[in-house]
Amino acid sequence: MTTELDILWAPTAHSIDQTEIGRFMAWLRENRGLEFSSAQGLWQWSVDDLDGFWSAIWEFFSIRSHTPYSSVRTTETMPNVEWFPGATLNYAEHMVGADADLDSVAVLGRSQTRSNIDLTFGELRAQVAMARAVLRKLGVKKGDCVVGYLPNIPETLVAFLATASLGATWATCATEFGARSVIDRFGQIEPVVLLVAGGYRFGDKDIALTENVATIRSELHSVRTVIDIEYGPYRVDDSLSWTGLLAEESDATLEFEPVPFGHPLVVLFSSGTTGKPKAIVHGHGGLLLEHLKNDALSWDLHPGDRMLWFTTTAWMMWNALVSALLTRSSIVMIDGNPAHPGLRWQWELAEETGATMMGAAPGFVMGCRAAGIELAGLELSVRTVGCAGSPLPPEGFDWIYEQLGPDVVLNVGSGGTDVCTGIVQSNPLLPVIRGRISGRALGVAAYAFDDAGEPVLDSDGELVITEPMPSMPVRLWADDDGDKLRSTYFDRWPGIWRHGDWISFAGDGSCVVTGRSDATLNRGGVRLGTAEFYRVVEEMPEVRDSLVVHLEDPEGGNGRLLLFVVPAVRATLDDAVKQRISRELRTSLSPRHIPDEIHEIDVVPRNRTGKKLEVPAKRILAGTALSEVAAPDALADPTSLDPFVELSKELTR
Repeated sequence: MTTELDILWAPTAHSIDQTEIGRFMAWLRENRGLEFSSAQGLWQWSVDDLDGFWSAIWEFFSIRSHTPYSSVRTTETMPNVEWFPGATLNYAEHMVGADADLDSVAVLGRSQTRSNIDLTFGELRAQVAMARAVLRKLGVKKGDCVVGYLPNIPETLVAFLATASLGATWATCATEFGARSVIDRFGQIEPVVLLVAGGYRFGDKDIALTENVATIRSELHSVRTVIDIEYGPYRVDDSLSWTGLLAEESDATLEFEPVPFGHPLVVLFSSGTTGKPKAIVHGHGGLLLEHLKNDALSWDLHPGDRMLWFTTTAWMMWNALVSALLTRSSIVMIDGNPAHPGLRWQWELAEETGATMMGAAPGFVMGCRAAGIELAGLELSVRTVGCAGSPLPPEGFDWIYEQLGPDVVLNVGSGGTDVCTGIVQSNPLLPVIRGRISGRALGVAAYAFDDAGEPVLDSDGELVITEPMPSMPVRLWADDDGDKLRSTYFDRWPGIWRHGDWISFAGDGSCVVTGRSDATLNRGGVRLGTAEFYRVVEEMPEVRDSLVVHLEDPEGGNGRLLLFVVPAVRATLDDAVKQRISRELRTSLSPRHIPDEIHEIDVVPRNRTGKKLEVPAKRILAGTALSEVAAPDALADPTSLDPFVELSKELTR
């Protein structure tokens, strides 16, 4: 139960009046005659009356449609929902199509490879026009795929928006990916143009990509043209010059191809750490409406704001970051090592750029806390901190408020690539509750289901979405009959989206994500979330990081609970420490949480967005070959799963 001591920030009538969600509620009152006395009431209406809610989002944000829609939806049954049939629009037009703010700053590019680059909306628009003309001359047309093996820099944004303006489809892979990971992703969608960087600087290291590019282009037989954006000191042989091509189109005018609401805008790829990466297709209209709703009503971004969130082009957060331009906020695009020369660097960058919203992954927050980072002395403009990617322990909440003061709004959320947004998160109507996510996102009918498919409160269950969302995938690539889509998200309860997280909701709508549902610890029929396990273990001074895996007993017994620990600096994982770990888990959680074995490892396996890889580790320990579990390039540390391979040999003897 939430107490007053748990509430770290609470809205006031005055604070709500100053927000975008407050303005939206006033608009609903004046234009729809709808009055809401609570955040819960607004959310309930948003999922009970989907047509009313999403049509209100359309009108409130003045969506520019070239042809009108005939209805909000064609059917109520997932996954066969078509949104806003008849409407034609273009996502890129909403990003750079306005004339009112051409002189205001849109993009601040900060790189460890080159000097700073800032672009106004007018300059961004001009570059998109030139890039669009370049792609047209190269024969790119509606329905084609254009891809980038690129870092998070303004050129990537320009190429994306130019592609979208033509009605072509965009996809990216981050430059830290190796050639095989890029081929596994881009090879599925048969791109016609490949944009690349020849190399980059990561902290104090220069990294060449020319060999990777050569391998990639040799296997992507659909690619007709390779363009080098000429980033850093390295150049790609037998490629066209991006800067040269743009210079030839300096007089280009910007146009936008009207496309249906669900026309493919981007292909996002799953991590590739539990199987071959899924190619998830998102449409123009779905991401346009969802990101306007999210960025304005949840994150409270509006003209004049500035958003900084470190991300690579491989994460859906890149799409969420650049979509902040929809609200006429500006964005900070960062390329390089986020911890170089130290963890305080990102906060210093927030000060230098005047960021009003800063993204801070849970691992980054907890790393700052563990390192004793102090933010005193920085003149920060940050009023909102976004946190997503994995659960944030209560101690992380404490650190944010200790460092940034009582007026900052900590918006902790959870969502995913599959919907390219948040499912549960805060907004300015909700209090910030220590250790909890404040509520459900507007328009998202999220619940916890028990094994019988019934909603439960104050108990862990499968995170499900019972009503459709516009940003659910248009389809999966090469899945024309929809079989793969249905088996991925609707396999357990037909017509109900199963997201794959293990979650507990309270009666006030706040919640805690306790881990991936396929990584929960099933001890004697009782399922235990991993997040609470990590919170106890990683608060111990002797432990820097940890991973827990449960191997089920086919006979129905307790199975084997294995804990893997990275000791803290100058700590030793001896018998005394192991006993203390077991004692802490018994006292703080339950006897069921006591591991059967505790092993020391050098690094916890994580994917490139920082998520712990319990499922791949578990599959390896169960005897699956490493090559079938994860590509090394999909891992933050390519060798991090090797200890599990060695242990599996002992377990299977």
